[in-house]
Parts: sequence; C-alpha cells; structure tokens
Amino acid sequence: MHFDYHFTALSVLWTLTFAGLLVVLVVLIGRERAKRFPWFTTSISIVALRLLINRLLHDRLPPLTMAGIAVTLADIGALVGLLVLVEMGRHAFKKASWKAWTGWGLALLAIGGVVLWKWGPWPPLKAITFDTTIAKLQFMQLLAVKTGLLMHVLTILLGILVVAFGARFGAGWRTHVQRIMIGLSTASLSQLAAQGAFEIIVHHTTVDSRVKYEHLMSMQEKLLNANSAVYVLVLIWWIVCLWIDEPGKSDPALVAVPVGSGGPDGEDAAAVKPPEEDSQT
Repeated sequence: MHFDYHFTALSVLWTLTFAGLLVVLVVLIGRERAKRFPWFTTSISIVALRLLINRLLHDRLPPLTMAGIAVTLADIGALVGLLVLVEMGRHAFKKASWKAWTGWGLALLAIGGVVLWKWGPWPPLKAITFDTTIAKLQFMQLLAVKTGLLMHVLTILLGILVVAFGARFGAGWRTHVQRIMIGLSTASLSQLAAQGAFEIIVHHTTVDSRVKYEHLMSMQEKLLNANSAVYVLVLIWWIVCLWIDEPGKSDPALVAVPVGSGGPDGEDAAAVKPPEEDSQT
C-alpha cells in the first residue's frame, strides 16, 4: 500500500512555524511571561494569525479582499514590532540615564532612517493617490514594507546594544530580555539577508526565457525556506529560554504562601505543606 502525503518543504516549515508560535504563546502565558512582555506576546499572536489566515483563506476569497486583509495585518504587525522594540529597550536599559536614552535613541533612528531611504525604491509623490481601492492598498503595502524594513534594522541595532551593554544595566546573558532580543535580531538579520540576496540575484539576472524565470523563482523559494528554517530555530530558542527562570527568580506558581497569610482554607503555609512520613511507622 502506498501513502502519498504530498509533503513539501513549504508545508513542513509552515507546520513547524505555526506549532512553534503556539508553543511560545503557551510558555509566555503559562510561565507568566506575558505580563512582563505584553507587546512581544501580541506580536507572536499576530504572526500566528497571519500564518493561519494566509493558509485558510488563500484562493478562497476574492483577490482584492484577501489583499486587504493581508496588507492590514502586515501594517499592524510592523507597528506592533516597533512597540516591541520600545518594550525591550525599556526593560534592558531601565537603569540608563535620560541623556543616554535620548542619545542612543536618536542614533538608532538616524541609522534606520538612512537605511530606509537608501534600500528599495520610493514611488514619486505624485503617484501616491487614494482615489481607488487599489491605490489605497498600494499605499498600505508601501507603509508595511517600509515600516517592516525600519523595524528589522532597529531590531538588529538594538540587539547589538543589548548584547554589548545590557549586562551593565541588569540585562545580562541569562535574562529573558537579552535572549528575546537575540532571537528577534537573528530573525531580522535572516529576513534582510534573504531579501538582499534575492534583490542582488534579480539585479544581475536577465530574464529572457522561461527557464531563467523558473530558476529565479526557484532561488526565491529556497531563500524563503531558509529564512523560515531560521525562524523555526528562533522559536525553539525562545521556548527553551522563556521556560527557564531568570537567575534569582522562580516560578510564581511554586512560591509558598507566607506564614500567617492563610492558605486555601484559612490555614498557614506551614500547615498546607505536606507532612513528612514518620520514620518509626
């Protein structure tokens, strides 16, 4: 008997990515990390939602409707990604002075702005209109692409700062903040590397036949799969690191109730503790 499951690299990577996102959410909520990192938790939820919608609704909705949903979620995801960076920066450098915050913040925005301006084409201002639905979607797509690019650049830069100087401000190697930023920076670096590599290939390739076009699409698929594989590894990294408590901290669910505060039935913590067996029995 022959079983044909039609497994492809794309379907396997999609399944691993979606499952990894769900596990990260379970760890964030179950280990009470979501209270500390609400925007990071929200960003993981948005990525999972985008994957699920693209999988379930692709080719089942009118193209214009599907494009509107996808572009809207992309815009929301990019904006939430910027809020995640603010959240991580506040946790990592909460002991830094106001001058340091202002100086480094302006420096990161300046570098990100230069990359944003130089990387990728910008449409002429006269070409940006809002008179049709397609024109509005094109503007939203441009906003998603440029905001996403800025987010990736700032993520890499902030990750470098956290790794280099985080230990001085209480965000050392074993803290959740630094390990989250390592994962975010790795994912952003992989995304930009794949995007840059494909743009270089396109720039140096003259598509004058169907064979070259198919080869170009094959290269794009391989780059996307490699980027997805890196993201799966990042998810595994987050699952392991967020499950483990930070040094000097323990799971709140395992902390005993203080003596005198009363247990579940009005008993003290000492009374709730299971009695030791009598060695003489």
